[in-house]
Amino acid sequence: MFNLETLFSTTNIILFMAIFTRLSGLLVSAPLFSTYPIPAQVKIWLAAIIAFILFPVVQVNTQFVVPNSVPMLTLILFKEFTIGYVIGFCANIIFVGIELGVNTFTIQMGLSADQALNPTSGGNSPVITQAFTYLASMTFIALGAHQWLFSAIYNSFKSMPVGYVFTTSPGFIEQIVIITSQIFSVGLGVALPIFGVLFITDVLLGFTSKMMPQMNIFMVSLPLKIYLGLLLSLIFMRPLAERMALIIEQFLIKIATIF
Repeated sequence: MFNLETLFSTTNIILFMAIFTRLSGLLVSAPLFSTYPIPAQVKIWLAAIIAFILFPVVQVNTQFVVPNSVPMLTLILFKEFTIGYVIGFCANIIFVGIELGVNTFTIQMGLSADQALNPTSGGNSPVITQAFTYLASMTFIALGAHQWLFSAIYNSFKSMPVGYVFTTSPGFIEQIVIITSQIFSVGLGVALPIFGVLFITDVLLGFTSKMMPQMNIFMVSLPLKIYLGLLLSLIFMRPLAERMALIIEQFLIKIATIF
């Protein structure tokens, strides 16, 4: 028989708060949800709806004990928020690495002063960087990576149940550090093809300047590198999209393995 007193018991309310807090941590740090200007009300309702869906499953599979003090409740909620935040942070490393790599060859092109508001990061970045960030976002959505993140949250309730005890897989911290350190390899993998060609162009322009001192090499190199960089960006657009897809899949597999 349906009983409102049982449904709205103290245990169920606090358990729902814990699930909602873990999902809130994910939405605060996850790509797309945290980077694009989504209204806070939409994020709150999305977290609440998903928490409502997950609540019966988590309730059955956990032995949750109600905290007997406010500090203990705060500790549990802080732990839940941290778990969700770490999952989103690991996924967001992909976008930070891609933006870092694109900024590298954008500076080489001479477009570092071409700054505009980037809605994906909330700061200013070159227009070329924004184009590649949008490409990474579309690749992220096309792969269904957002569904992987919610799947990781669902699995985390099994490997890291709600409560006082913080149980993790062996080498949890080490795997998080490894994922974080790969930001440079992601950026290098994205930037290396275009950056390498532009670097060789700079070397050749340097030789040209020595052989022809009367030529104003600066006036020649600036438009040349811009045109060459834009052309290379168009040529490598598809290979870089395939590379991004591979990187995103690898990261999602690692996140699913950890959590």
